[in-house]
Amino acid sequence: MPAGEASSSRALNAILPLVASGQHYEAHQKARTFASRYSKAGQYDIAIDVLFQSARELLKSGQQGSGTDLTLFLLDVYESKGESVSDESRGRITQLIALTGASGSWRKTIIDRAIAWTAKHGTSPIGDPDLRHYIGELLYKDGAYDAAEPHFLASGKRDSARLLAQMMLHWSAAGGTPGNFALRGTLPYLENGNILAARTFIVQFVNKIIATRPSLVSSLAASPLQVTDSSEVVLTTDTVVNFCQLAVLACQRANAEKNKTMRESWVRLCGTYQTRGGVLATKEVRSALYEIAMLYFAIPPPKTQPDNPLGAMLSSMLGGGPPGSAPQRRILTPGLTGPTALGLD
Repeated sequence: MPAGEASSSRALNAILPLVASGQHYEAHQKARTFASRYSKAGQYDIAIDVLFQSARELLKSGQQGSGTDLTLFLLDVYESKGESVSDESRGRITQLIALTGASGSWRKTIIDRAIAWTAKHGTSPIGDPDLRHYIGELLYKDGAYDAAEPHFLASGKRDSARLLAQMMLHWSAAGGTPGNFALRGTLPYLENGNILAARTFIVQFVNKIIATRPSLVSSLAASPLQVTDSSEVVLTTDTVVNFCQLAVLACQRANAEKNKTMRESWVRLCGTYQTRGGVLATKEVRSALYEIAMLYFAIPPPKTQPDNPLGAMLSSMLGGGPPGSAPQRRILTPGLTGPTALGLD
């Protein structure tokens, strides 16, 4: 038994029986009193154990308000101690998040604070990938697709991309074209510099969607088109799905301005599909594609985004953009594919 747990026995022996006997308010107050005392004395590990076990038992008893309050206090002690993100420290929080339940705003309050803690004391500025994955999966199982989506995207883990593809498949069954859901996973991962997640997502999504809707496979190519020894494109009747597959393959082969062929291929790809109109020609999607063009192909976006995206990108490639200082370019370091692979050039 860790020293912190042994030293917390006196406090827990006074708190937990109160929870068991239904004296929840008294248990909550005692837990706060003991934890405050230990924290002020710099005995953070004891305070953490008292708060965790007390919050857990209160949440098991259906006391969401008191359990949430102690969980937030626990995160405050994490901050005071400078607790780093580890399996143990994260595990306490995920247990309490699971016990909080979906009703009300209690769980979201804990989630927001937990992400902020991991962003400060972990390896990712947008929150610990494992925590974000856990939250995304929890929300997905609850059917809260729109709430789960940003957590899967922020996690960037391969398993997150797989689950996101599965979730988007279920989400699309409620209505909407497959291409719109394909874009929602592909473009954010590419913008984050996470080609592996983007590829995992689009491959999984395409395989799953055509398995449930075989009519999506184009009659022009009943078999997948082999692009490289390890990459293929499944031609579908949804042009946006086709675009997402080709965009990921293009970004995989990019090397900023050093690969002129791929730069030109990217411009042609975007121009061909965007001139057809639809979602790919919307302002939001064009903005994302300009960001991707800069990140992977070193093509700076124009200061204004005209109606002719192909002409705009060609102008940028040839150095014919509007006068004025260009924005600082965010360029992907060649050979790296994760969220930490971004460099400034």
